This record gives sequence, structure tokens and C-alpha cells, in this order.
Amino acid sequence: MLEHGGRLLKAVRQYGIAREQWLDLSSGIAPWAYPVPDIPLDAWARLPETEDGLEQAARGYYGVSALLAVAGSQAAIQALPLLRPAGRIGVLSPCYAEHPHAWQRAGHVLVELDETQVEAALDSLGVLLLVNPNNPTGRRVSRERLLAWHARLAERGGWLVVDEAFMDNTPQYSVVEQAGRPGLIVLRSFGKFFGLAGVRLGFVMAQAQVLQALAEALGPWTVSGPTRVLGQACFADQAAHLAQIDRCHLASERLARLLGDAGLAPSGGCDLFQYVRGEQAAHLHDFLARRGILVRLFEQPPALRLGLPPSAADEQRLALALADYQKESA
Repeated sequence: MLEHGGRLLKAVRQYGIAREQWLDLSSGIAPWAYPVPDIPLDAWARLPETEDGLEQAARGYYGVSALLAVAGSQAAIQALPLLRPAGRIGVLSPCYAEHPHAWQRAGHVLVELDETQVEAALDSLGVLLLVNPNNPTGRRVSRERLLAWHARLAERGGWLVVDEAFMDNTPQYSVVEQAGRPGLIVLRSFGKFFGLAGVRLGFVMAQAQVLQALAEALGPWTVSGPTRVLGQACFADQAAHLAQIDRCHLASERLARLLGDAGLAPSGGCDLFQYVRGEQAAHLHDFLARRGILVRLFEQPPALRLGLPPSAADEQRLALALADYQKESA
């Protein structure tokens, strides 16, 4: 199993700090969860059914005509590599580690690329995979470039797989409405933007035959009844969507300034996290953890990803810890 953020209980055991005393910034998840609606007993007592309103609400939210609901986009990440014969898979790196892990485990040959290398490699690939905005760097590839890459891949029956797990905050940059084109597959995560990662809900947008093959690979009842009720309610609350976008944007800007003031100017980020590269990453990760602040550590390249502090008091707590770090490092 790969390492991920959100391992708070592991940090509790490692550092001996009670759970309620931690400020957990280790996941790029909005720290303001949407309110959970009343869940009718039927949703718990009956097997879940598709087209109960969730898919319709999701199609409206994403602006697409076809999609598949899955138990978190992680389910699709693991299943998609099984739908193609083994081939050469280009991965825009660094990226969310589960993507290359899944394709490699399914017998595909991985080719790690940066954005400047894609054009030269594209005609040798069966699939190009990227996260946009990227996790963990926040790098974003333009719609125009993505659609040009897709067109070249599709000419040979290839796929462009775009994981837009962090795109809800900036929907104007999404390619999701183009996902009916042959060979374009878009993944979206529900839990990050809505602050409800524990419900395990995601969506795949693609051509109908890809969605059908993926549905058959995953089997029936992949999304629980209570999750289906909750997801439908969240998608319907359009005023809350705009408020969440604005709140995350402002918090991310404040976090970037806070880090810059501490001599740790972010090298990337998006409206749900900031990314700081530097050889001091492991030391700073441990320094903060000993003060009950958990951030996400990456080893290659050495870097930290910091999620949004949920309150002004939490921002101040982080600022004070970073000021202490500056004094120690001086």
C-alpha cells in the first residue's frame, strides 16, 4: 500500500500527541465540509439503485451527458489499466502515485515525462495520463494543449486520461465537457471540493463503451445508498458551490502569503493546497509534527504539501510554528 496524506492516527502514535490536539493539513481536502442531509432509512435498508437522481444531478453539475459513479476515483484508477492491452503509458510526473502504480501493476510499461517531453513521446504512447491541476505540484496544463494531445492519441486509438480531482475550484480550465470524444477519459473526485472524502464518491466521464466496460469491471452496487443521497443533495446546492470556491481561493492565497513570509515561498499549488520544494522538507515536516501540525511529505523531489487551515486561529498557529522554525534555522 502506498503512503498518503490523512494518516492522522499514525502521527498520533508516532508523536504521542492526542488526536484532538492536531492541526491536520496533510490532505488537499477542503476543510469545510458540506452539511450532511438527513438520510432516509430506505437508503440504508435497500440495495442502491442507479439513476435515482444522483447521476442526473452529477451530469448537471459537470455539464456532461454521460458518466459513471464510482466509490471514489481511486476505484477507477485501479480498474482503468485492466481495460487496455499492455502498452506504453506516458505519465506526467511527479503525480499522484496511485496512477503509475496501477498501470505498472497491470503490466504496462511506464514512461515518466515532464511537460516539455510530451510532444516528442506522444506518438509512441498508447495512453497519456496526467493530473490537472497536478497533485502534488499544482501544475496546470491548458485546455488547448490537452485537446491537441488528445487528438493525436485518438488518431491511433490511444487514450488521454485526465484526473481532475482538484478542478472543482477552477471549472473554467476543465476538459470534462469534451469527455464524449473517443479516447478522452476524465476522472473527478467528489470528496475534495465538498470536504467529504469519507463518503468515497467519484465520477468517470468517457465514451459510452468505456463507461460500460468500467462498470462491468467494477461490478454492481459500487456506491452506497447513503452516499447517493448525500451526493445528490450537495450537487443541488449551487449557491454553496460558489461560496466554497471563493472561500478556498482566499484561504489558499493567505496560505501562500504565510509561507512566503516564513521564507518558504510555494513553488506550486492550487486553491486546495500549496506545494513547497526544498532539501529541508523532511526536517520541517518533523519540526511541525512535533508541534501537532501534520503536513504531507514527499521524498522525490523533497517537498511538502500543505492543505488549507480551516480558521484564522489555525493560520496563526501555523505561522507561529514556522516563525519558530525560522529562528531555529537562522
